[in-house]
Amino acid sequence: MESVNFDLAATPLREVNHYLHHQAPARAGQQVRIDNPNGAHAIAAGLNAPLDVVIEGHAGYYAAGMNQHATVTINGSAGTGVAENMMSGKVHVKGFASNAAGATAHGGLLLIDGDAGLRCAISLKGANVVVGGSVGSFSAFMAQAGNLVVLGDAGEALGDSLYEARIFVRGTVKSLGADCEEKPMGEAERAILADLLQQAGHADVDPASFKLYGSARTLYNFHVDNAGAY
Repeated sequence: MESVNFDLAATPLREVNHYLHHQAPARAGQQVRIDNPNGAHAIAAGLNAPLDVVIEGHAGYYAAGMNQHATVTINGSAGTGVAENMMSGKVHVKGFASNAAGATAHGGLLLIDGDAGLRCAISLKGANVVVGGSVGSFSAFMAQAGNLVVLGDAGEALGDSLYEARIFVRGTVKSLGADCEEKPMGEAERAILADLLQQAGHADVDPASFKLYGSARTLYNFHVDNAGAY
């Protein structure tokens, strides 16, 4: 595979992102490697082509935000909003992710090998997020569609004000948010979970070791008996 290397210690990020947006899409099958990211913000944001981008180190805010079609691998940790508003493609964080990982993501797959911070998958709109470690409080807040898989534990208020997204947790949940409840896991849900575990490299993990959480649907329409939950 042809590879193009950029060193952010020598090349401005604006120049690198310009290449990713305008020159790289015409060179199918090319891998773009970015060295010395040193926590720079918005690396590889707004991609709209089937690119293969490897970030060799820690990325700052909104890495791979708004991603479409591209595969972005971060060989380090990522700051707030990694893969925020992703539409398709794949983003793989080999380390930890800060707050709001995968926020509002419509499609694609976000893999986080380590822990994720507060509000992971907040307002999820159809993407799949698999976290190898634990997630912080208010994860999947107002998540509308898609799946959040957590191999570790979950913090407070998991799935608060949830809509139709599914949450699979293998560890313990500190507390559930408003209108979130444990659900029975049927064959369809088990198949979805097994497929996501395989895609994330966790095919050896038993889907039966997870619990499924979803919306109790008591907040879909206002009812005075539920006023305290709003």
